Amino acid sequence: MKRALVTGGSGGLGSAIAQRLAQDGLEVLVHANQGLERAQAVVNRILAAGGRARALRFDVTDRAACAAALAELTDEGAVQVLVNNAGVHDDAVFPGMTGDQWDRVLDVSLNGFFNVTQPLMLPMIRTRWGRVINITSVAGVMGNRGQVNYSAAKAALHAAGRSLALEVAARGITVNAVAPGLIDSGMAEGQFDAAAVKQLVPMQRAGRADEVAELVAFLASERAGYISGQVIGINGAMA
Repeated sequence: MKRALVTGGSGGLGSAIAQRLAQDGLEVLVHANQGLERAQAVVNRILAAGGRARALRFDVTDRAACAAALAELTDEGAVQVLVNNAGVHDDAVFPGMTGDQWDRVLDVSLNGFFNVTQPLMLPMIRTRWGRVINITSVAGVMGNRGQVNYSAAKAALHAAGRSLALEVAARGITVNAVAPGLIDSGMAEGQFDAAAVKQLVPMQRAGRADEVAELVAFLASERAGYISGQVIGINGAMA
């Protein structure tokens, strides 16, 4: 049985991805940092549906903590599907953005990508099969007012993923990015103003977390074995 690690798996989008991967028969490692109870609730739902899962906790910005946690995982065997979903917003217009806001967003999304992915690569390479899927954003393609930090982090993941895809292509490993637009994760009522959605999204609705999860599940499967180095938007024709 292949194992999948979903970082940020306690949130609305991460939990949808974790549950969808479990439906395909993967053992899912549901990661959280401060939301371990929510991650365990996701695990419980997977177990109740007959799947296999467990929760784990570490800070993706702490390189030593990542290395220790992931060494324990790889001692049990390679993680062959990695979904880098952990990320944060800390929005401000650029003239008013603080250095802490810049650092925090890049630290989670970009340094977190390195801290989690790099320790898992050699064990994955040895199996000669793997999937790395980075959850980014339409902001990394189009940019967005008030999100220079977030857009920079996500665009950097696009470039990093393309380069890593070239390095591991001959090893049976694909690396892709999924770039959602406005997604209603189901975590909060009225997450998006309906009028704003109609103005921003040609399809005139927000996407759903399960729609993103279906795309991730496809990219994680054997069916997507010849797709690599791509940034795939799921945004209702925004870009």
